[in-house]
Amino acid sequence: MSLKEPDFTIGVEEEYLLVDKDSLDLAPAPEGLMQACTAELEGQVSPEFLNCQIEIGTTVCANVGQAREDLKRLRSTVARVAGRYNLAPIAASCHPFSDWRNQHHTDKDRYNALRDDLAGVVRRMLICGMHVHVGIENADQRVDLMNQLKYFLPHLLAISCSSPFWQGEDTGLNCYRLTVFDNLPRTGLPPLMEGWGEFERSVAAMTDIGVIEDASKIWWDLRPSSRFPTIESRICDVSPALETTLTIAALTQALTRMLWRLATSNQRWRLYDNFLIAENRWRAQRYGVNEGLIDWGRREIVPFSELAHEMVELVEEDAAALSCLAEVENSLAVLITGTSADQQRAVYHDAVQAEYSHDEALQKVVSHLIEQFHVDL
Repeated sequence: MSLKEPDFTIGVEEEYLLVDKDSLDLAPAPEGLMQACTAELEGQVSPEFLNCQIEIGTTVCANVGQAREDLKRLRSTVARVAGRYNLAPIAASCHPFSDWRNQHHTDKDRYNALRDDLAGVVRRMLICGMHVHVGIENADQRVDLMNQLKYFLPHLLAISCSSPFWQGEDTGLNCYRLTVFDNLPRTGLPPLMEGWGEFERSVAAMTDIGVIEDASKIWWDLRPSSRFPTIESRICDVSPALETTLTIAALTQALTRMLWRLATSNQRWRLYDNFLIAENRWRAQRYGVNEGLIDWGRREIVPFSELAHEMVELVEEDAAALSCLAEVENSLAVLITGTSADQQRAVYHDAVQAEYSHDEALQKVVSHLIEQFHVDL
């Protein structure tokens, strides 16, 4: 395998929910909103499965600094255009109180086919995620790095958690989104693969019999992109605040480079069975950063604060090389502020303490998410 240093370019995709500024409930995207966003952002914006959603994607960025500028422009444009219709975007993976039964899917061939194929399961998909692409030109190297990087997916998920509420109830989870997404086929942790050829054969086995039309219908937490020479991390909740998005993107990029760097010294990260990694995936989903993850080398549950400091130290050299050390170190801020899920719960509890009703307290949470969207823009 060639050990020529990859470009490690990054790209970020985010999905947003649109809410009515008065009721704070979800609202469908008017045709004019999508047309105006498309005119300004060209190929960087698209409708999502449900018509209360909108998706954006950055260009290919050489570093996190470029991604910041592009995401600022994308978020600002969506917010400005939505404002003309008395709407506001929020970047949270679940709306605190809206009911999925009241939402309608976007009338496009692709989404109509999804509705027909996935039936009742896809109707509940009132969820938003974020995807981070890291450019790895060599296809076999892409798969080799994926096999190792998936160990860190629960750590990334824990930092990103933004979906504690579902249909007006506190679920007790920091990331409820994955419980919905995992009902789809071809989701979850990727299998261990020997190389690009094995991935291609598996995809061909399914496309040849017509089960899926292409690799884009494989929705693993981490996958080789079906469109670009990248690995694509898909496990994270979307982050209300821009800087949290950039921190997760920087960590994903730096972890990938760290694993590549190990290979240059004839080393690699130990591979663990999906059964063990999935336990940490669940712990991240349930507790966020509050109860720790299992260090499978030490065979003990380690506080997330300790793991976060270890992770920053592990990738310090790589983050410096990629000019994203400040963003990587910002991951430690979540140890003080809590995840978005923690913050949303705090807003709700403060409102209840101030004698607002349950419904009013949930509206306060949505107002908080609107404010968070505009921070740093």
